[in-house]
Amino acid sequence: MSIVMTGGGTGGHLAIIKAVKEHLKGEELIYIGSTQGQDKQWFESDEDFTQKYFFETRGVVNQGALGKIKSLFMLFKATLKAIKLLKKYQVKVVFSVGGFSSAATAFAAKILHIPLVIHEQNAALGSLNKMLKPYATAFISSYLEESPIKAYPIKNVFFENARIRHNVKTIIFLGGSQGALAINNLALEMATELQKRGIKIIHQAGEKNIAKVEEAYKQLNIEAEVFGFTTKLAEYMKKSDLAIARAGASTLWELSASAVPTLYIPYPYAASDHQYFNAQFLVKKELAWLMREDEIDKEKVYALLTHNLEKMSQGLMDIVETEGSQKIAMLLKKMI
Repeated sequence: MSIVMTGGGTGGHLAIIKAVKEHLKGEELIYIGSTQGQDKQWFESDEDFTQKYFFETRGVVNQGALGKIKSLFMLFKATLKAIKLLKKYQVKVVFSVGGFSSAATAFAAKILHIPLVIHEQNAALGSLNKMLKPYATAFISSYLEESPIKAYPIKNVFFENARIRHNVKTIIFLGGSQGALAINNLALEMATELQKRGIKIIHQAGEKNIAKVEEAYKQLNIEAEVFGFTTKLAEYMKKSDLAIARAGASTLWELSASAVPTLYIPYPYAASDHQYFNAQFLVKKELAWLMREDEIDKEKVYALLTHNLEKMSQGLMDIVETEGSQKIAMLLKKMI
């Protein structure tokens, strides 16, 4: 009897699976994802899964007419493969985190009447999750009042690393593993002033931008920790006193669990503008700051360096619920 975990494409989705599977030791776990996106990078060598499958699929929404037809045909073929796998392994429950990677397996689960548990990371529902919500056995979201579990699934290490911030000695710029041009530019524009103030820089520039950004810091004669994809994000957050970051759900909740006061600069082209609404959830509680890319003001950013970080840091520790991962794992076990 197996549990299938599916979905991904981006690190935000995949981080959910990583957090939940920590609490499913001893269960037969199977991962089904896509050859596109970051699925293989995260889980191809992961020994927690007894089997891993990566289907030839891709997104449908952002395609032209012919592209949509091809994507749907790929989805149809992948769904047939998923049906065979769910039968073969006598799967008892499918846990989906959304994204195009999850579509085939989620559809297969409903065709076979296998319980489908969906986790929605964002304040604005993804198109696939919105479509499948009425058919889900359980639909989990930290933003919905009716959600059976409100706590966001975060790896324990982020809670363990939480601490109250007092002064800004280290700042972290987080543009995600793909990087964010606006955040990269802001970091480099602020670097000289930050150095004058004795503030260290940690910078997630994106895999493709590492060499360029490192060279820019070298030209400024500034030392900075620059990286792209990393498995040490919890460590970097622990060292940081202030963050400037995109507002993808996993990044937002991991920073919150670590109690890092953060200025969010949402990706302006995110589906349904979900990064903006993710950040707004905290801003309304006065636990974060928010600037659109076209509203970035360095003087306002510098002002944050002397802000009362203790109050915001403590507020984050008070609001973020622990045990989200454990609660979801328990729910999945009950369905076996």
